[in-house]
Amino acid sequence: MVKPMQARTMLALVLLVIPASAQTNTGGPAGAPERPAAASQNPTTKAPVVDPNYVIGPQDVLDVSVWKEPELTRVVPVRPDGKISLPLLNDVQAAGLTPTQLAAQIAEDLKKFITNPQVTVIVNLTTSQRVYILGEVARPGAYPLLPGMTVLQALSSAGGFTLFANTKKIYVLRQEGAKPQKFFFNYKEVLDGKHPEQNTVLKAGDQIVVP
Repeated sequence: MVKPMQARTMLALVLLVIPASAQTNTGGPAGAPERPAAASQNPTTKAPVVDPNYVIGPQDVLDVSVWKEPELTRVVPVRPDGKISLPLLNDVQAAGLTPTQLAAQIAEDLKKFITNPQVTVIVNLTTSQRVYILGEVARPGAYPLLPGMTVLQALSSAGGFTLFANTKKIYVLRQEGAKPQKFFFNYKEVLDGKHPEQNTVLKAGDQIVVP
């Protein structure tokens, strides 16, 4: 038989154990929603252009970074005249240069104001260089030219072919010199691994025609 004093002691122990276990059980679920909140602090951003041979053009967006000079570091658009505006330097010609060439030019100009400036230029957004997809596709029009983009990759952006498309006679029209060049592309053969040379790397201004 349990004595009254022992019963009160056992009841007190039970009351102490229950809240402790309740806190342990609720601690896991309560902490779980905090993980997505922490992840949301690092939203996905568009990957910058890393091709060192990319030629900057009007309407591109550049990230110009000057080491240890935060007041000179900024994101700037390339104006229609091909120039960007920077502190101390005012207008700087950007179109027609690669990111490396532009960084070297900015660093050279900044030497008048800063000792040994270290400049980095990254293309955050490309809108100046485009290819054109014409004919029997779902979404014909102009598309940004990404570094290393092939015919097959460009066609995937156009939403597929119409019912009337002749995918065996697709061609790329390229204006180089006085006479335009034509490169044929057989969609099914390229997909089957045949004639991979037809899946050429595109250049700015190329027109992909789907008859």
